[in-house]
Formats: sequence, structure tokens, C-alpha cells
Amino acid sequence: MSEVLEPLENTDESPKERVDRELGELLQGLRVAATGVQVLFAFLLTLPFSSGFSKVDTTGNWLFYIAVISAAFASICTIAPATQHRILFRSGLKEPLLRRANRLGVAGALALAVAMACSTALVVDALTSAWPAAVVGTGVALLCAWLWFVQPLLSLRLVRTDTLTTNDA
Repeated sequence: MSEVLEPLENTDESPKERVDRELGELLQGLRVAATGVQVLFAFLLTLPFSSGFSKVDTTGNWLFYIAVISAAFASICTIAPATQHRILFRSGLKEPLLRRANRLGVAGALALAVAMACSTALVVDALTSAWPAAVVGTGVALLCAWLWFVQPLLSLRLVRTDTLTTNDA
């Protein structure tokens, strides 16, 4: 089943209204993501204090280190736009903030994908062994890559190619 992708344009919207709307939408999306990131980060921060953590092998320790650092990075990236919005409130810098927040959101999603893949692999490693952990962790990473990055980038490319073709005609 093929999706029909057409960019939506609101010609009744002023540039200021567009930036206001886009920034609001972006900040709302980051708030949703930040909640999940913070739950994962909190789980990871408590893990070393659990009774069974001492049984984690070297592979599990590395998975944990990568996961906790990635979760910290993802938390920082998803919280930063809201904090910057508060600091830059009424400064007239919404458009640069929007571009920066978008880049931080993508970086945070990338870090979250790494944290999720490593956390999942860590749990599977603790329950089974390194081989199933590698398979499951890779599967999580690939699913995140496809749904969060590749699929939207392909859609963007398709829309841009169609727009260029339409404008050239």
C-alpha cells in the first residue's frame, strides 16, 4: 500500500504565525518524548543499585554504560528546547530557536534509539545470553532507524522530488 504524500501549505498563515505554530508543535512533541526518555533514564540510574546487577558480565556492563550515557544525552537534548524557550521568551529569536530545537530533537531521538537498543539488549543478556541480546538489540535499533529516520527521510525526499518535478514542468 502506497502513501500519497503532499505537503500541506496554509497560505492564510503569516510567517510569524507559522513559526509560532511550528514551535508549539515541536515543543509538544518533545514534551511527549522527554517523558519516555526520563522514565528510561530513571530506570537505568537505579539499575546498579538492584541486587542482581553484580551478576552482569562485561558485555552487560558495556551495554549499561552506553545506555545510561545515551539516555542522559537524550534527556538533555529533549529538555533543552523548552529551557531555551523560557530563557529566550520574548526575545524575537523564535525562528533560530525552532531550527535549533528541531536539530536537538533529532539528536535526542538518535540517542534515545541507542539507549533503547542497549537497554533492551542488556535485559535480554541478563535473561539469556549475548547472542540473543545482540539480535534483539539490533532489531530494536533497526526498527528505530526505519520508523524514526529512514521512512520520514524517504518521504521528505519523495515530496521534494515531486515538488521539483512539478515546478520544472
